Amino acid sequence: MISTQIQTAAYLFAGILFILSLGGLSSQESAKRGVLYGIIGMIIAIVTTVLGAQVEGHIYIVIAIALASIIGIFLARRVEMTSMPQLVAILHSFVGLAAVLVGFGSYLDPHTATLTGAAHSIHLIEVYIGVFIGAITFTGSVVAWGKLEGKIRSKALLYPGRHVINIILVIICIVLGVLFASAPGTEGMIHLYIMTAIASFIGVMLVMAIGGADMPVVVSMLNSYSGWAAAAAGFMLGNDLLIITGALVGSSGAILSIIMCKAMNRSFLSVIFGGFGNTTASGSAKEITGEVTASNHAEVAQLLKDAKSVIIVPGYGMAVAKAQYPVHELVQKLTEKGKTVRFGIHPVAGRLPGHMNVLLAEANVSYDIVLEMDEINEDFSETDLVLVIGANDIVNPSAKDDSSSPIYGMPVLEVWNANKTIVMKRSMASGYAGVQNPLFFHDNTDMLYGDAKDSVQKLNAQLQ
Repeated sequence: MISTQIQTAAYLFAGILFILSLGGLSSQESAKRGVLYGIIGMIIAIVTTVLGAQVEGHIYIVIAIALASIIGIFLARRVEMTSMPQLVAILHSFVGLAAVLVGFGSYLDPHTATLTGAAHSIHLIEVYIGVFIGAITFTGSVVAWGKLEGKIRSKALLYPGRHVINIILVIICIVLGVLFASAPGTEGMIHLYIMTAIASFIGVMLVMAIGGADMPVVVSMLNSYSGWAAAAAGFMLGNDLLIITGALVGSSGAILSIIMCKAMNRSFLSVIFGGFGNTTASGSAKEITGEVTASNHAEVAQLLKDAKSVIIVPGYGMAVAKAQYPVHELVQKLTEKGKTVRFGIHPVAGRLPGHMNVLLAEANVSYDIVLEMDEINEDFSETDLVLVIGANDIVNPSAKDDSSSPIYGMPVLEVWNANKTIVMKRSMASGYAGVQNPLFFHDNTDMLYGDAKDSVQKLNAQLQ
């Protein structure tokens, strides 16, 4: 067993490591170091907590940790990068469920009966808020997983008066909270159960009301919710490190959501209350003119040979096809021929913030040629050739010039300004937002149909 003083010092050190971890994750170059800091900090936190003075049943705790670690390692090694957003979403649900269970246990804990006056009232408020946030996080994350996995339709579920109903449900939860706090002993458990059911329903409806194109923001926001749920659990357990960690995750998730909302021209409040992502546009859809022209691998390879500057815009299609490795090989071949090759990354490309960056880093693509949308958008007009690999909504001109489009106002990569654009897709199908892309009909755009990995490999063969 360790003393309270040593435990406090260890918690402080772990908290510093978590802060350094977040700082490291702010750039690709330092991301691995940031992850390592987080791993070390979590190990210190777990060991210190288990060896705490008031902790009993160590054998059961060790068995539980061992089993959970085996399951976690198995899942992490098995899950493909294309399914990483789903994994993140379902992990958020575990944090929410943990907060709910901790709240129930903390309320029923006999030791809490010794609390009196303000201390007792504060504890009840901590329990109630923690369970409320945890329940919303749990069910909301499960629905997000279902949408990302394709088990639940991606289209936003909208119905008249949904916001009024949500407000009424929140008011009911507040009334139940008053009854819960005033109930003697543990008789308020029935109020806690009812509130949990209502909060779970709110979590479902909030995420169901968000359209598929905005799921990356939803995952980020649920990350924030899980952090606040963890912080609430920390207050209930009197664990300072859990409070610190939860606050770090909650605040960083909220900041990331705000940044992403700005990148998508969305309202932050709309993310919280749901119901955006289907359409806020008005008027009739703009007519798409022009004809779709298809190219073949030999023609695209010749364009690559003739081009002096090339920008590659990856999307979810690249992730599905696992094309990042042949793409890296393509970049090497072009660079050896004296071409200037860069990547243009949209903040919400894929299904998770930073999804494309992780895939490219996995294939050892140099960080210095991977540029964000704001850094590269002005360069398209001076670019000879753009390869769009499996992206759709993030290169849709309707976001700029069609006020009737559901994605109108969303900043996009303006690939149509390049001399020539090649779109690599399996078909003419619309993207996750479910809207047609006029880019395919532009005069300077050709389609290269087929699996992204197979297409890039054929291009590499042509460039030999």
